[in-house]
Amino acid sequence: MDYSAKLEDLKAKVDEVVASARAAAAEDHEQLKQRVDQAQAEANKAVADAKQRAGEAADRAESKWAQMKADAAARREDVKAKIDKRADQLDAKAAAKDADWAEDDAADAIDYAIWVVQDAQLAVLDALDARAYADERAKIASS
Repeated sequence: MDYSAKLEDLKAKVDEVVASARAAAAEDHEQLKQRVDQAQAEANKAVADAKQRAGEAADRAESKWAQMKADAAARREDVKAKIDKRADQLDAKAAAKDADWAEDDAADAIDYAIWVVQDAQLAVLDALDARAYADERAKIASS
């Protein structure tokens, strides 16, 4: 699993959000509304992607659980002479499965972090838009 690529994706998204926030800070209400709409569309897509990945993760977990139950049933059927040998093999298998789960969890956490960054972008744009709109209303009211 290439964590560096996922982390580079996260870094790129953070850099994009920083640039977006800097550019948005000088924009008026209409420009910010367009930016918010674009960010909302991206966030909606990210939510759909996250739901799909969550379903895939649940399928993986269910499959692994079924495999673990089958392995346990097979071990009960083995004779006493093979228990020590199998215990070593089981420990290696358990360690490998644990590593697989940890890798999947790490990848999922990075994917979630990317989604959270997109949500933060939307929140920043919403706040900037709200302030721009309030400032515009204040100018109109004082006229």
